[in-house]
Amino acid sequence: MTRPLIAIPARFSATTSALRYAAEVNARALIEAVWRAGGEPASIHPADPASDDVAARLARFDGVLLPGGGDLAPHRYGAVDTHDSVYDVDDLQDAFDLEVARRTLHLGLPLLAVCRGLQVVNVALGGTLEQDMGGPECEHRHVVHPVAIQRGTVLEQATGVGKTEASCYHHQRVDRPGVGLAVTARAADGTVEGLELPGVHGWFTAVQWHPEDTAHEDPAQQGLFDAFVRAARDGR
Repeated sequence: MTRPLIAIPARFSATTSALRYAAEVNARALIEAVWRAGGEPASIHPADPASDDVAARLARFDGVLLPGGGDLAPHRYGAVDTHDSVYDVDDLQDAFDLEVARRTLHLGLPLLAVCRGLQVVNVALGGTLEQDMGGPECEHRHVVHPVAIQRGTVLEQATGVGKTEASCYHHQRVDRPGVGLAVTARAADGTVEGLELPGVHGWFTAVQWHPEDTAHEDPAQQGLFDAFVRAARDGR
């Protein structure tokens, strides 16, 4: 059976060890998790949506995965000032990712959003972010911690659990959820760890953590990718 084609927006990288120049990349662990699930991962070039038909590009795919990455520019969610901790902002990346989120939801394509991807969906739907969670003692960088998952959600169905150990790497979090978004998971400190759109046409869930980090050894994390790719296969 032909593998469902999964679009993953590439991330800009100033350097890579094997290439002489700047590159467009995605995390190997993320790609491998999609592959294990039976999908065909395909990185797509972030082009200016003002001069490129993003909907037409996405229409050839069976599903979309919005991966992690740097911070969104605070002005994208109405902030006037920028916190000193905000890093790796790229206006083209922001514009493309936000348009991908909007178009994917409009098309009803299966969508899995991870870390920055969750924040992109939240901002695309009018939500806001907390620019910094309060410094090293509060942020979720290099942290593995328990996350409680709401019953009856797409996230619970995909992972098969009500609580999971989540590998996190972020210093920002959801402040105000976007229009229609429901919180599906939280960390013990109240941080939003999951978002969904109840009643949305098509399969969609978003997580603030990085399920790809432990998917090779944790069935709950791999289950998220399995459910996503299954939805992509069923929907084509």
